Amino acid sequence: MAKISINLATGSLQKEEIIVGIDLGTTNSLVAFINPEKNPQVINDAGKGILVPSVVYFNQQSDAIVGNEAKEFLTTDPANTIFSVKRLLGRSYKDVAEHKEIFSYKIIDDDTDSLVKIQAGNRFYTPIELSAEILKELKARAEHALKTPVNRAVITVPAYFNDSQRQATRDAGKLAGLDVMRIVNEPTAASLAYGIGLDPTQQKTIAVYDLGGGTFDVSILQIQNGIFEVLATNGNTYLGGDDFDRAILNYWIEKNSLSFTMVAEDNILMQTLRLKAESAKKALSTQNLFNEQVGEIWCTIDKQTFEQLISEKVQETITACKNALVDAGLTVKDIDEVILVGGSTRTPFVKQAVENFFGKMPQDNINPDEVVALGAAIQADVLAGNRSDILLLDVTPLSLGIETMGGLMDVIIARNSKVPTKAGRQYTTSLDGQINMKISVYQGERDLVKENRKLAEFDLKGIPAMPAGLPKVDINFLLNADGILTVQAIELRSGVKQEIEITPSYGLSDDTVEKMLIDSITHAKSDVEQRMLIEARSEGEQLLYTAERFIEKHAEHLTEVEISETKVHIEGLKTALAAQEKDTILKKADDLNEFTRPFAERVMDAAISTAMKGKKID
Repeated sequence: MAKISINLATGSLQKEEIIVGIDLGTTNSLVAFINPEKNPQVINDAGKGILVPSVVYFNQQSDAIVGNEAKEFLTTDPANTIFSVKRLLGRSYKDVAEHKEIFSYKIIDDDTDSLVKIQAGNRFYTPIELSAEILKELKARAEHALKTPVNRAVITVPAYFNDSQRQATRDAGKLAGLDVMRIVNEPTAASLAYGIGLDPTQQKTIAVYDLGGGTFDVSILQIQNGIFEVLATNGNTYLGGDDFDRAILNYWIEKNSLSFTMVAEDNILMQTLRLKAESAKKALSTQNLFNEQVGEIWCTIDKQTFEQLISEKVQETITACKNALVDAGLTVKDIDEVILVGGSTRTPFVKQAVENFFGKMPQDNINPDEVVALGAAIQADVLAGNRSDILLLDVTPLSLGIETMGGLMDVIIARNSKVPTKAGRQYTTSLDGQINMKISVYQGERDLVKENRKLAEFDLKGIPAMPAGLPKVDINFLLNADGILTVQAIELRSGVKQEIEITPSYGLSDDTVEKMLIDSITHAKSDVEQRMLIEARSEGEQLLYTAERFIEKHAEHLTEVEISETKVHIEGLKTALAAQEKDTILKKADDLNEFTRPFAERVMDAAISTAMKGKKID
């Protein structure tokens, strides 16, 4: 194996190759690089266009088709055509249940807090796997256009993305065969594209207004000495251009005296109208009237009506801007620059609302679809060691995390995180009456802890005995500027607390860090697949435990058929668990859930009714 030198300050691999910047978007994704003239440039591979629609279609052979070709199947095979997957990253079914009607594909409801899964054909996919398919397409396009292997990337995420969503984005990169050098906030990338922060002596406070296809966020950034600090972020993860399309669609349904339920049940008609509404929205940026037909349905709307329809949604974004300023302790007068990001900012009504609120003309001379990817390419160039005009804080060279069920590494502080830093996650118990929790701290990039380096282990003792899942244990990592890690665990209901101090880099030579990084790249695909199998197995085992206890506890309320059929499903799930096949486990778990839901709800309703008897409700 060839030796690769590593810059320990950034944890980045130093080798003559291109590191790309990727904007993984809700509606469209794109990739950029620094060209030989040292300027950021988006990639347009073989005339396919710069934007890759974030759409994945699975054919009957379960082959993935991504981008423009996949978009064509939105109206012909909507059940197997996945869009807006970014909205699902790092989320559970409970997080997205109230918005499920916007998806034409099946999102699995397992009535738990586990991450969502999507069914296409007979296979089950996580948002991580679907995002990886989009990233693979971007990687392939970049390699074809640049005529060189692309193995490393900087990927952007919204500033409000939590640790789980950022980790999901990293995992998607790994699965696509990319070493994710850094996850960068989208507003930071947009600022870099405008050259803001490139001058270390510059001090500015800026607002980045980002209205994309599915999400809106506004970030207030303070830039000083080349350091970007997010002072406040606000927004709505379910507000974007999709809502503008939906407003137009609803208007047409009403004007044509159609039944919304009838349209919603016809997936093909719904998608056709949705795409026509998207065309109308774009057209009304440059013309006053849109007038077309879908079959016998007249799709007519003028600019004034469109602006009235979206007025409330646009006002919501302005309210978010007000809230972000309050959180940052600033007023509009303190903002030096306003930057527009996202395709939906092309709507003149949106642009005018932003200008009216901030009292200054927003910057939009860089294509709002491209600005984030261009900034990511600049950040990638910095990590490659090609420019010294941006000051990067010291970072931790390897990820830090703890062991979770199944021997998985749960990253709490990711590699390349700036120090000092603090991050945490909440955990719970997996067994009824559990009073101790073993916390094992690891350092490394592999998905299984056995492949990483153990730093320390301690027990959080004295957790009050409660049913599994009820205790709330916060585990916080505090990494100071000297690289000293303090791990703190606290059970929130009782206040039981324990902490330990660790020096994470102790005993790790440059060669060891180098080997750990190379191993993580070499084994990326198999690691992520193994992680997904373990997660499916953990979910399946938890469901078995719950189902068996439910039958045992409520047998008198169930029919013989319900009990015997449930036992058949339980045995099917046990067989799948023994076979160690992810999709089979998820299928059998879904079957068990679907079969037991009706009578489980009946038993729960009866229990609540009994509990409430004789009680007065005010």
